Amino acid sequence: MSGLLTLSRAIDALNTFLGKAVSWLLLAAVLISAVNATTRKLFNLSSNAWLEAQWYLFSAAFLIAAAWTLLGSEHVKVDLVYGHLPRRAQLWVEVFGTIFFLLPFCLVTIYLSWPIVIAKFQSGEVSNNTGGLILWPVWALIPAGFGLLALQGLSELIKRIAILTGAMPDAVALADAEAQAL
Repeated sequence: MSGLLTLSRAIDALNTFLGKAVSWLLLAAVLISAVNATTRKLFNLSSNAWLEAQWYLFSAAFLIAAAWTLLGSEHVKVDLVYGHLPRRAQLWVEVFGTIFFLLPFCLVTIYLSWPIVIAKFQSGEVSNNTGGLILWPVWALIPAGFGLLALQGLSELIKRIAILTGAMPDAVALADAEAQAL
């Protein structure tokens, strides 16, 4: 289990680094948007490439940082039942959901999107918009983002199993116990 926990920590570190790095792309998208709007209003100049660059940057931030969001447990949970379960049952729900929903969805998405990325790369396809950008880089974000999400899912699975087997303390249970003590 210690080797798997080392792998989990490495995946967590990778997704933390990438998540923080791509979060700066949102600032770049906002700045591009402001400059593009300003030049359009003041000088009647605009470019589809700049508009698409905003879309590319937002897509990169959203897709690449999705794994970082999972790491921080910041994703949306529908916990009508989950929140009322004992902690051990919650861990089993997370294990089940990761194995039967998250990982298969990520793998199917990678499998289905990869041929499209290859085709767009080989063809050099460009956006239909005048002055638009090449398409393969933004399409490549799909398998990359879902690959990172699958890796983070694996990391979360390792941690949940480690908690269930007693190889790792449960930070959520410890935080709940501290909150109860207050």
